[in-house]
Amino acid sequence: MQLVNIMMILKRRLFILVLFALPIICFSQENSPYSRYGIGNLVPQGNIVNRSMGGISAGFADGPTLTSGPSKGQATGQSINFMNPASYSNFVYSTFDIGVQVDTRVLKSTNPASKYTSNNAIISYLQLGFPLLNGNKKAIKKNISWGVNMGLRPVSKINYKIEKDSRITNIDSLHTLYEGSGGLNDAFVGTGVRIKNFSFGINVGYLFGNKSYSSRLTFINDTVNYLKSNSATKTSIGGISFNAGIQYVIQLKKRDTVRGTLRIGAYGNLQKKYGASQDVLRETYTFDATTGAPTHLDSVYEKNGQKGNVQLPSTFGIGFTMENEHLLYGVDIETSNWDNYRFYGQQDLVKNTWTVKAGLQYLPAQNNSRKYSQFIKYRAGLFFGPDYIVADKKLPQFGISVGAGLPLKLKRAFYETQYSIMNVALEYGNRGNSSNNIRENIVHISVGFSLSDIWFSRYKYQ
Repeated sequence: MQLVNIMMILKRRLFILVLFALPIICFSQENSPYSRYGIGNLVPQGNIVNRSMGGISAGFADGPTLTSGPSKGQATGQSINFMNPASYSNFVYSTFDIGVQVDTRVLKSTNPASKYTSNNAIISYLQLGFPLLNGNKKAIKKNISWGVNMGLRPVSKINYKIEKDSRITNIDSLHTLYEGSGGLNDAFVGTGVRIKNFSFGINVGYLFGNKSYSSRLTFINDTVNYLKSNSATKTSIGGISFNAGIQYVIQLKKRDTVRGTLRIGAYGNLQKKYGASQDVLRETYTFDATTGAPTHLDSVYEKNGQKGNVQLPSTFGIGFTMENEHLLYGVDIETSNWDNYRFYGQQDLVKNTWTVKAGLQYLPAQNNSRKYSQFIKYRAGLFFGPDYIVADKKLPQFGISVGAGLPLKLKRAFYETQYSIMNVALEYGNRGNSSNNIRENIVHISVGFSLSDIWFSRYKYQ
């Protein structure tokens, strides 16, 4: 018993150490000119399990154990599908779910011909989900389950730095530096309820973030000392977010034997306006002789705290998964109404978009095997559809993904109620083609941990 207590203390300390270390490993050198438009580059949706299968999530609900076959009852862990909150009703264990990703982005420009590579790392999501009716005899009898989840995730990122040299006829040469930063995040809490075969759920949260843009102009002249100018705008955005989902499960039988499960699902959110506050600055500046940093000289125009609204679009997705004891596969279709996007009443270079996602997962476990490789979940998927940004022309995009769920322990390991999975994914995406001036190739490498345990259980003594 003393040894168990020591191990639990060590695990808690390791968990705390990981939380403190995560901000250190997150860095940002991303440079994407397309992030100038709309709310920036959208962070890949879904957890690492979803994303390693092309992003399918409408009809997906991760299960904690094998429910049929020779290895019935063997623990396989549980991840949290926050894209469709109806899946929370499937919780059996309390689960802490975290994901981290490292991105490599390669930009290729046609005019002028050039190539640029940047890297970026972020925490993809932090989540804690748990069941509320485990062991409740009345709920079990009525076939009802209920789960709750809370989390934090990035929604979009803005990060670019572009330099341009030009000449104004009969005046002088001009150097322009365009810079932008920011992005949106969502802190949320959600719940999902299952009544027999039907599940429904909602997420309610707070969407917050900012958009910061600046354009610095420098005239180049050997004799005339022009003042340098800066036009900067920073907008802070915040408001209540809301999305919902449903799922329905159909058991596929043959001669009274369950051969598989069909899960149909849908999720979405309505169009919504978020409050915003904007600071606008038009100034002249110079560079500090010691540090080289820009130094304010004089304000030509300055106005802070201008109130306004940012209108974000509705998004809807529908899909299904088919699952048996070894194989799961599914397809999603998602649409977003970006034509209705407004930023302080202004439109932007964005348009309605659709995405098709498809993926599968294979679990070899059979014949009562105890080999570790039998309990690895192998995953693959793809997606395609136009990007919501249309800076010059339509931006077609597609991506492929592979991944795996690696159990960190099996059921007969040291502590019987803990099940931990390391999920890994490799995603390759392309945005644009030969008709676009700038094309992007993006590689995401993601690692996540789903740490599950049974909470709120009373100890029994013999």
